Amino acid sequence: MSLYLDQKVIQKDRIPKMSIAILAIIAIFSIYVVGYDQGQLFSLVQGTEAFDTMWLHEFTHDIRHASGFPCH
Repeated sequence: MSLYLDQKVIQKDRIPKMSIAILAIIAIFSIYVVGYDQGQLFSLVQGTEAFDTMWLHEFTHDIRHASGFPCH
């Protein structure tokens, strides 16, 4: 007597398109924050004071220079 087990083939080379789209959105948003934000993001919460303090600019200052974005 022999037992034959059904084997299921799982294809692992397929990457879900939704995960690629989400990663692309995160990448584009990150490039914006590191490279171009001069207070616009926090101005939604802080108002015009955000343009004077530029928190994200100061936090990502060294990353900006290392990646080649001029800022001053």
